[in-house]
Amino acid sequence: MARPASVRIVEVGPRDGLQNEPGLVPVAAKVALIDALADAGLKVIESGSFVSPKWVPQMADTAEVLAAITPRPGVRYPVLTPNLKGLELALASGVEEVAVFAAASEAFSARNINCTIAESLERFAPVLDLARARGVAVRGYVSCVLGCPYQGEVPVAKVVEVAERLMAMGCYEVSLGDTIGVGTPERAKAMAAAVAERIGTAHTALHFHDTYGQALANVLACLDLGIATVDAAVAGLGGCPYAKGASGNLATEDLVYMLDGLGVETGVDLGRLAAAGRAITAALGRTPASRVAQALAAKAAEPLGRGL
Repeated sequence: MARPASVRIVEVGPRDGLQNEPGLVPVAAKVALIDALADAGLKVIESGSFVSPKWVPQMADTAEVLAAITPRPGVRYPVLTPNLKGLELALASGVEEVAVFAAASEAFSARNINCTIAESLERFAPVLDLARARGVAVRGYVSCVLGCPYQGEVPVAKVVEVAERLMAMGCYEVSLGDTIGVGTPERAKAMAAAVAERIGTAHTALHFHDTYGQALANVLACLDLGIATVDAAVAGLGGCPYAKGASGNLATEDLVYMLDGLGVETGVDLGRLAAAGRAITAALGRTPASRVAQALAAKAAEPLGRGL
């Protein structure tokens, strides 16, 4: 397969990135982030989730956030809905796309959502049925595709099986999540190739965390398969509450910089994107984890006329 000429970036910072923040992020800061990301050219911005506030209090204000953003033409604002109640709340907020998630690891599924993989998929059946009836698109996530914090190795065959089940249930696309960021390029490519062979490259997306600094390399390896959808979080926000030491998602700024250098079109303005990252991390009281964002900030601060 040839490397794609363009890549669709699914920005997950406002949901996957912020859900782990220890202190509640104000609605105004979330809304400003989502609007800034849309202004930067991102066309898919995961904007929240309708989950129990008991488990993820940071997302309890998702309906309020959705009501306050300024929708841009051509921009999609999906949300995560783990069950039928979550979907009903999302529908009440007028969403046009939702996401469901399952693990490729039995141990992770038990710790994360207190059920087996099979049981988790059964729970999604009515969610997908209702979404389909209402004309709402559903995206699927598979977590722990390259390793699990509890069971260690995860068989590629299990990743393929869960991805196929999600597609058969009605998901239009499956995003492959390296939840604890342990993957390396050849392993990531082999796993993604196995999934893409069964569900199709056009229905396969990548979601790599950067715990061991491998996320960009993993994406690059998988681009050669023709996969053209990649999840990333502005400023490298995120992590996993059920995986100790798992750092944030691949930073969107770093991904865009690499793709720009490869001549791969994203439609994203790197300067505006970096500004959005600086704004949200300032609100959180820290600096962006993105290396590109740090470099751009340092360059902007350099005095004029400085030579080698």
